[in-house]
Amino acid sequence: MADDDSGRKKRLGRGLAALIGEVGNEPPADPRPPRDARKVPIEFLTANPRNPRKSCSEIGIDELTESVRARGIVQPLLVRPVPGRPNAYEIIAGERRWRAAQKAGLHEVPVVVREVTDQEALELAIIENVQRADLNPIEEALGYDQLVAEFSYSQSELAKVIGKSRSHVANTMRLLKLPNPVKDYLAEGLLTAGHARALITVDDPAALAELIVEKGLSVREAERLAQDPGALKRAKGSKPSKTQSDADTKALEKRLTDGLGLKVAINHKPDKGAGELR
Repeated sequence: MADDDSGRKKRLGRGLAALIGEVGNEPPADPRPPRDARKVPIEFLTANPRNPRKSCSEIGIDELTESVRARGIVQPLLVRPVPGRPNAYEIIAGERRWRAAQKAGLHEVPVVVREVTDQEALELAIIENVQRADLNPIEEALGYDQLVAEFSYSQSELAKVIGKSRSHVANTMRLLKLPNPVKDYLAEGLLTAGHARALITVDDPAALAELIVEKGLSVREAERLAQDPGALKRAKGSKPSKTQSDADTKALEKRLTDGLGLKVAINHKPDKGAGELR
């Protein structure tokens, strides 16, 4: 039975990759929609509650909205029917395009409808987002973890379905073991996956992550510090106490806010002897 499951997953992975190639890649210069694409009213669509992408930059949505206004939606959304609700569809891939279409005032959007299971829908959503580089490293890791937890994938099987190497899947999932402050930096784009892989091996990943962000260190510089605990201690000792600095800054912000009757924020840059008042 295990062999049957493994074979089914391998076949499924190739099928998903082919399908996502129809509707998920960047459009060519003279794009032609899939033959079975059709337009549906925008209100017939609902967001996917299992979408691996958890964050959507408003700036990114605004830029996409302007593109939609100018060119329309070039690549159709991938959707599946909602059981028990006629003319209702759940988005598998393309939620950002859907949101941009709403902001652009479109009444209809092009879709490709597929009858897929929860498992296949999650796989498709992850593949589409990974191919477009739309997931931050933590969202990608959480998506892989969800497939492993819910559908009993091994990392090797998952790598075949997603179209990545097994080492990529394993290293990405290891990011979930990092402390929450480090994962927050990754989610916010302040650290890259390359930085995070260097952090996994150190005793105090949160301290090194803070140093990387504060000093704008490259991945190679982070790797050197990770391999030399003495260098990390020296680098940490050369910077002011963030806790004390933050406390003083917060107190000053409160005094200015109370005195001016306006919300005041201070961006303190102790390493440059300067700051910004907003």
